[in-house]
Amino acid sequence: MIQIVGVALISTFLALIVKEQKPNFAFLLIVFVGCSIFLFLIDQIYAIIHMLEVIAVNAKVNIIYVETILKIIGIAYIAEFAAQITKDAGQGAIASKIELAGKVLILAMAIPILSVLIETIIQLIPN
Repeated sequence: MIQIVGVALISTFLALIVKEQKPNFAFLLIVFVGCSIFLFLIDQIYAIIHMLEVIAVNAKVNIIYVETILKIIGIAYIAEFAAQITKDAGQGAIASKIELAGKVLILAMAIPILSVLIETIIQLIPN
């Protein structure tokens, strides 16, 4: 975490200095650092996903549901990342559309899980 914060702070200071002379270059620097931080975290993300899959298999949970939930979480993170980059570029309207698209995709992917959950609850209720 210290490495990430260090790189982020240094790039922030550099971007502030460069922004006076070349704002486009400063924006590209920020995007590059943001992507680099994301790529730095890929190993941790993979470890978390693998751990969740192992837990699901041990708990005898249908792996399709776990995969769907992981995809939903991935959509949320990617939409947030893209929206923040777009906001940094000064395009708040596009950022809000990215967030809306992420929410719609999450809802669409969650419908099968919600329907199974509702069916399970209905089966548990005595007649």
